[in-house]
Amino acid sequence: MRKLDRRWLLLSLAVAAAAAMAARLLGWWNPHADIRVFIPEELARYRGGPRDPGLYLALLGRVFDVSSGRRHYEPGAHYSGFAGRDASRAFVTGDYSEAGLVDDVSDLSYSEMLTLRNWLSFYEKNYEFVGKVIGRFYGEDGLPTPELTQVETMMTKSLEAKKQKLKEKERFPPCNVEWSSTRGSRFWCSQKSGGVDRDWIGVPRKLYKPGTEESHCVCVKTTGPPSDQKPGDPTQRNRGDLDHPNLREYADCSPRAVTCFSSP
Repeated sequence: MRKLDRRWLLLSLAVAAAAAMAARLLGWWNPHADIRVFIPEELARYRGGPRDPGLYLALLGRVFDVSSGRRHYEPGAHYSGFAGRDASRAFVTGDYSEAGLVDDVSDLSYSEMLTLRNWLSFYEKNYEFVGKVIGRFYGEDGLPTPELTQVETMMTKSLEAKKQKLKEKERFPPCNVEWSSTRGSRFWCSQKSGGVDRDWIGVPRKLYKPGTEESHCVCVKTTGPPSDQKPGDPTQRNRGDLDHPNLREYADCSPRAVTCFSSP
């Protein structure tokens, strides 16, 4: 009886697998059945010309109908080079030549990837998504390629870096700065310096980039615990962030002065 049950189970699995394969080949089963998949030559027909079937463009392999923005993308318009293709790279570089209107974004920086992500958000918000184009970012089955996964990873890291930068700016807001030929540079702090509103003023300090001699003026909180210190820490000192290891005082400037000068 056990042997019969086992044969029945194996037969059932084989039949199910064969049915699934047949359905997939016939197009009945597709996890992305509602999403159209273009080949590049097909997408190239959608340039908005008189006899063209529509006006589409692709960004990171995602195809959008930009007919509502026709004046920007139709033949002869400023951004007509984007129509009918994936020109992801040009969204960042601004190179609208044939050599620049390509989908290769492999060498873009993290900040450029963030710009590209912002463009993708723009098109997702303002235009209809109509499908995907086979190539660098999507396969024939409409599934993401390893290169798209890498791009998305870079975008995630870019967002994290941006959040970290904003967090550091809140901790160390940039100083107000002015320069004159007679007095040199003046650095000072206020409750709105660097575009950061806060309930403290702080004092000017040089904040050095780790491992370099590069620095810029920031305002540093002088009271309370350090910004990165956990509440209740027994080593807590009432010096704000003054003891941060990457900070240096300005020469000939009182440690608690709100304004400092440097020679012209």
